[in-house]
Amino acid sequence: MNTLNRRQAIVRTACAAAAGALGAVLPARSDADPPAQPSSGEARPVTVGLATFGFTSLSNAQLAKELSDAGVRTIQLFLSQTDSNYWRYNSRSDLSGLTPDRCRAIAETYRQAGIALHSIGVYTNLIHPDAAERGANLEYFESMMRIGGAMGVKVFITEAGDYHAPEAAGIAYHFREEVWHRMVATGKELATLAERHDAVVLFEPYFGGFLASAKRARLFLEEVGSPRIRALLDPANLLELNDLDEMIGQLGPHIDCFHAKDRKLHVERGVPAGQGDLDYRKFVTLAARRAPHAPLILEYVGPTDYRQALAHLRHTLEAVGLKAG
Repeated sequence: MNTLNRRQAIVRTACAAAAGALGAVLPARSDADPPAQPSSGEARPVTVGLATFGFTSLSNAQLAKELSDAGVRTIQLFLSQTDSNYWRYNSRSDLSGLTPDRCRAIAETYRQAGIALHSIGVYTNLIHPDAAERGANLEYFESMMRIGGAMGVKVFITEAGDYHAPEAAGIAYHFREEVWHRMVATGKELATLAERHDAVVLFEPYFGGFLASAKRARLFLEEVGSPRIRALLDPANLLELNDLDEMIGQLGPHIDCFHAKDRKLHVERGVPAGQGDLDYRKFVTLAARRAPHAPLILEYVGPTDYRQALAHLRHTLEAVGLKAG
């Protein structure tokens, strides 16, 4: 009855194939502008990483070796590997098997391979209208924070979540007035949990959901009003509604991470970096200037295509005078 959501579809395809804030837009700059420079005058390396949710056919040890051999030194962990299959998009799973010792062992598998864990993907449903369901999902989120604590990870990634309800007066559920206020209240509850665990939660906007534009995402973050609730910007998610200057102009002070994938205009499904309409030269230039601390995390890739996307990102950075770290 349910159709595949956009992330589940990508994961299934990969498996089959392989097994402070700104209130106005900042002035646009051309791609020719030099990237941000630290005080020493030497360009700061841009951290390049990779999300693991497309590698469901590999164990953590296999994936750590694969990525280490490819020179990947940072990951965003989705707990989607054969020996840690816990990640469920827009839902939750039984985490009882993830004991503190098991969590430490998973993290150590990557660190021994020279790979840092930047963040953990959660992506549970925070917009559900049922209070009990939202409460259960917040409890699940806090359990993921405990797992992250055992792994030495303090950054967690999410969206608002998907929920489809009959439209009222032509207004989609995500844009109803009461849903806005409820989501802000949920964001504040999540900030309290993050404070308890010394964590930071990054919300990812997407043009088909609650945080449908850079401006709407900025307004949400400002109303939640917590340094524990910040932004992950995936430009491919907003390409249909915002240009790059608008995205980074609106969200720049809030951004702690970027997703690096791609999308064709007027198409719902994302694709690996370099296969869509996103101007990658401008993207990496603006990212390095506005949020030089934020890593670029490749997404929507699996064992068969991640090296191509990684090469595209590294070559683009080099082309604009930046170094991949």
